[in-house]
Amino acid sequence: MSSCDSCNDSSCSVKQPNAANDEQAQIQRNLAIRLCGIKNKLIVMSGKGGVGKSTTAVNLAYALVEKGFKVGLLDIDLHGPSVPTMCGLSGEHPQMDEEGILPMVVSGLKLMSIGFLLQSTNQATIMRGPMKHGAIMQLLADVNWGELDYLLIDCPPGTGDEPLSAVQLLGKNAAAVVVTTPQDVALVDVEKSLSFCNELKLPVVGLIENMSGFICPHCNKVSDIFKSGGGDKLAEKTGVAMLAKVPLDPRVVAAGDDGKPHILSCPDSKCSEALRQAADAVVAFDGV
Repeated sequence: MSSCDSCNDSSCSVKQPNAANDEQAQIQRNLAIRLCGIKNKLIVMSGKGGVGKSTTAVNLAYALVEKGFKVGLLDIDLHGPSVPTMCGLSGEHPQMDEEGILPMVVSGLKLMSIGFLLQSTNQATIMRGPMKHGAIMQLLADVNWGELDYLLIDCPPGTGDEPLSAVQLLGKNAAAVVVTTPQDVALVDVEKSLSFCNELKLPVVGLIENMSGFICPHCNKVSDIFKSGGGDKLAEKTGVAMLAKVPLDPRVVAAGDDGKPHILSCPDSKCSEALRQAADAVVAFDGV
């Protein structure tokens, strides 16, 4: 029995509705509604930074768009969002209607990022722990994604708050793609990402080995700048599929800086071919 059960004062704080709880319940309802319209959720992860994860996420999303799917991409790298720049939307802000925040749309891909919601491109995002979870929940719940075949989630590197929140919030029909490079220092951290997925029972579609050989812009010959074969060895060791090996091409970097995703600006390149191969594997995956 509550200590206020016998209180006849209608203004008693115990008897007042909890506004915070009501708001949280509404967010949860909105989240459930949004996720009902999304068939497949794909979390793009990496063990460490600098492996080209965001570049891979953007181009993989466009490879799926090319196949005729309805695709969205959510950038949850709260402290260093890259998607606005890579898609030519730096400094842009989304519109709203009665259904929520409208995602930005570029060449058929729906996009949302914390970067679109900041006042300026150089504004720092200062948050931790529960605040991050709440921000990611609201990005999922408040954005009117509509009907999607795939929603890709571009996570920051590592196995911290953001990927954990993504897994917890997305629920069923979610899986992961893990991006690496051939060096041992990257592969060690990829194993941690795979362990993370295993602990949370998140199916893994497979690995994408980025920067897998350098394509000479003059002769188109591929040379191994880093070690080769590291991704294959890890795939064999862990039983996780190798989806594609994306070579190192200077045009990929230039495309990201220019806001023109590589698969759109250089559709016939070996990198684009590899990314389409990865998209084929995603479509064929039935482990969720």
